[in-house]
Amino acid sequence: MTGLEVRVLGVVEATGPAGTIALTSTRRVILGVLAVRAGQVVPYTELVDVLWGESPPRTAFKTLHSHVARIRQAFTSAGVGPVITTRDPGYVLDLAPERVDAHRFELLVHAARADLARGDTRAAVETLRTADGLWRGEPFSGIDLGEWGHHELDRLRELRLSATEDRWDAEIATGGAPAAALELPRLVAAEPLRERLTGLLMLALHRCGRHAEALNAYERLRHRLADELGADPGPELSELHTAILRRDAALAAPPVPPAPSQVPAQLPARAGHFTGRTGELSDLDDALGGDDPPIVVISGPAGMGKTSLAVQWAARIADRFPDGHLFLDLRGHDPDHAVTAEQALAHLLRGLDVPEDRIPAGVSARSALYRTLLHTRRCVVLADDAGAVDHVLPLVPGSDTSVLVVTSRRSLAGLVARHAVRHIVLDALDDASSVALLEKVLGRTRVAREPEATARLAKVCAGMPLALRIAAARLVGVPTRSVAELVAELSGARLEGLALEGDLRTVTAVLASAYRPLSPGAARLLRLLATVPTPTQSGHLGAAIADVPVATAHVVLGELSGAHLVIGAGEDRYRLHDLIREFARDRAAAEEPEPDVVAALLLDWYLLVADEANRLVNPDRDAVKPVFRFPLPPLPFAAGRHEATAFLESERDGFLPVVQYAREQGMPTAAWHLVYLLASFYEVSGHWTERVELCRAGLAAARDAGDRAGEAEMLRALGVAFYMTRRLTEAVETNLTALDVVRDLGDLAGEGHVLNNLANAYADLRRFDEAEPAFRVAAKRATAAGNRLGVGLAQRNLGYALVRMGRARESLAPLAAALAIFDGIGNVRLRAGTLDTLGEARRELGSHAGALRDFAEALAISREIGDRWLEWELLRSCGITHLAAGDPAAALDYFGQSLSVTRAVHDRNGEAIALQLIGHVHLCAGRTAEAAEHLALALAVRAQVPDGYEEAHLHRDLAALAAARGDDATAASHRGRAVDLYLGVNATAEAEALIPPGG
Repeated sequence: MTGLEVRVLGVVEATGPAGTIALTSTRRVILGVLAVRAGQVVPYTELVDVLWGESPPRTAFKTLHSHVARIRQAFTSAGVGPVITTRDPGYVLDLAPERVDAHRFELLVHAARADLARGDTRAAVETLRTADGLWRGEPFSGIDLGEWGHHELDRLRELRLSATEDRWDAEIATGGAPAAALELPRLVAAEPLRERLTGLLMLALHRCGRHAEALNAYERLRHRLADELGADPGPELSELHTAILRRDAALAAPPVPPAPSQVPAQLPARAGHFTGRTGELSDLDDALGGDDPPIVVISGPAGMGKTSLAVQWAARIADRFPDGHLFLDLRGHDPDHAVTAEQALAHLLRGLDVPEDRIPAGVSARSALYRTLLHTRRCVVLADDAGAVDHVLPLVPGSDTSVLVVTSRRSLAGLVARHAVRHIVLDALDDASSVALLEKVLGRTRVAREPEATARLAKVCAGMPLALRIAAARLVGVPTRSVAELVAELSGARLEGLALEGDLRTVTAVLASAYRPLSPGAARLLRLLATVPTPTQSGHLGAAIADVPVATAHVVLGELSGAHLVIGAGEDRYRLHDLIREFARDRAAAEEPEPDVVAALLLDWYLLVADEANRLVNPDRDAVKPVFRFPLPPLPFAAGRHEATAFLESERDGFLPVVQYAREQGMPTAAWHLVYLLASFYEVSGHWTERVELCRAGLAAARDAGDRAGEAEMLRALGVAFYMTRRLTEAVETNLTALDVVRDLGDLAGEGHVLNNLANAYADLRRFDEAEPAFRVAAKRATAAGNRLGVGLAQRNLGYALVRMGRARESLAPLAAALAIFDGIGNVRLRAGTLDTLGEARRELGSHAGALRDFAEALAISREIGDRWLEWELLRSCGITHLAAGDPAAALDYFGQSLSVTRAVHDRNGEAIALQLIGHVHLCAGRTAEAAEHLALALAVRAQVPDGYEEAHLHRDLAALAAARGDDATAASHRGRAVDLYLGVNATAEAEALIPPGG
């Protein structure tokens, strides 16, 4: 449902579709409590008690709500749906119990005990082993859950101990006494007073012929019980002691079925310090539960630990396949030396005890004999490093009693077309698992001395297990060397440094072995993609920089994807692992003769898509006409604004890297042109926070080029970005700088635009005495320049300011003039924005119905053109109007929609406003718990986007909430804060409304 997994049997952690979710220790406490009670309501009071005990702070509930809000945000960022819900009187983690490892452990233990009750001892042993494998250490490690946590910890420990006893009881009953005699002494040493453990140890030792040791174990327990408790062993243990003394025949081991004459055991040794891959191991375990013959394919890039995972899992399930464990290396990464299907079958038949002279010739005959021999046997067959489907197909068993495990650098999609296959694709280890692997190899003490350097080393190795092991081995070989020193070395020459003297398996060698078999076209595209600075790339971009048709690029990308040298990152999007990118970039430096041409093709393509999208979204933005150096490739989207903005959304993460790349490549004009052309996209989609950095880079590029007009455009764009992110003081300063530049240039139209933007910032700072004249001068400059669009903008924004100043009737004339201009030039987006302000004016004048008509028309336009930012503004306006008209239910619905849109476009200011309004409606309705939750969330978000006027609204509502709860001191504190904030932004009337008579 959500993709969320929570683990508490060790360090409390959560993972979602996007990987491990980073949480502070306090939030891990909250998550741990909710996870152990998954599906149940955990009262606020209980969570407060767990967090703070008997001395909670005065703001405990508010702080708790804030922490939960941050957990929810972290879950959303990791691709997890809404799973923590508010349900009076607390919170509930709406998650299936099996998604929490502690619950999964209990379910497995119950299932194993049911198997024991049915007499299926072997199945019970396997289930109990799986259950024990969920434990990664002490439950809730690293956090303090107080008294509640100690009780829960004791309960889980007891359940694990009893399950361990059940398991070893069953193991001994099925002939596992030797293994028990090795393992139980450690368990008894940890729990020396536990009689059942001692009894199991005694029985195991007795069945191994170690009678004296069995009796000594009893004597040690008897003396300890007497010394510490003044008690004797219980009757069951005493009876076992007596039976061992008598060498009672009833204690003899049950008969074990005779083993075959030769059981192949060819699995390689497991990788030392195997770490992570818990999700993949769980998926592999699930593969054995279906009805079809189990075939498992583990694929992924070179160096990702495919063989290690396969061997680890094969060893884990070995007991379930007692008739043999076969292994063969197909060497498929090297086409010149790959093992043929005929050779592979001969190897397997020899492993199944077929004499050399009885092995038939030909693939068909050998495959038939192989399947015949496996028909009634239970075997694991591990075929490592397969290169082609044809080499694997003859190895598929004919019955469902055996499992075939295949590893490959290729996806082997053709195998899926013929058989039921469980496909596991390995990617890099996450940061936590990477650090854990380094810690296992280097030791905790060494890592504890340099935790930050170790974390950096994990990132330098980019989560590739091979790279991590090589780096760790280099440190192990020189105990006095610091981790930081190795990090510094690798940061300068990463691939060269990830090698060990005398070991041919370097990262470069492994990646080269994956690169060599590529077709020339695939090898070249890989090299070119590695030079692209964006985190992901599309097939259209690949076609453009390789100068090939799009269809050809997609065929080549299919080859690269099949070889796991590029990784799918969405529809027609691909990414390169960091080390593969570095390897391919080195190859590009050595093999690509014209890097300047590739850079120019890349910039041409980005300018092409940005220019076309700008033309479709806002053709009035026409100050830049890019110059293309090469014939233009086909556009990657259909000729529609929605298609254009959707495509640019998929490219968003690459805009800033491309602009920076253009500067580095000596193409500053292309860099600032790209920033300019992307403005239309950001106007309709939001994401203004990242727009700030993009405009800063564009400004630097314009200055690099010595282009004063470009500098003015970039300053104006940066001022708008500051304004939209509520950094209003910076917006004023930037626009004043822009004003100096456009005046130096004698650019009347530019001066009008900058004055208009400056006035907007003044208005939102409530510096209305500066805003109003600036709007009027902006209109005059635009009129003098013949810029109708500029006149309309100034008139519309003047109307907006007049409404804010309480002069709604005066706003009607400039708003009507703006509408006429925008209708005349056919700009529907600005018509919608003007209708929004006109609706606000009508509402202030008491015409709720007229306001809602304006908002409805504007909302329809915003949705038609895909302007998400304007959409949330209009949804808020509708909600405020319905609230003023006495319809709080409708208001709440609109505010909820507005909140969803602001979160979708990452508009933190809008999110804070929507949350405050939702809280306000709940407060007016007397729903104090819901009001408290939303106001606390709003305050937490508002801290990230300061706005004195909006924050004052929050404290006003929080004061009313505290008063409703009878907390006069808190109410007075919030009221005072609201008054100070209102006065600080010249909102005198709002401040006076909160000051009590005589106060």
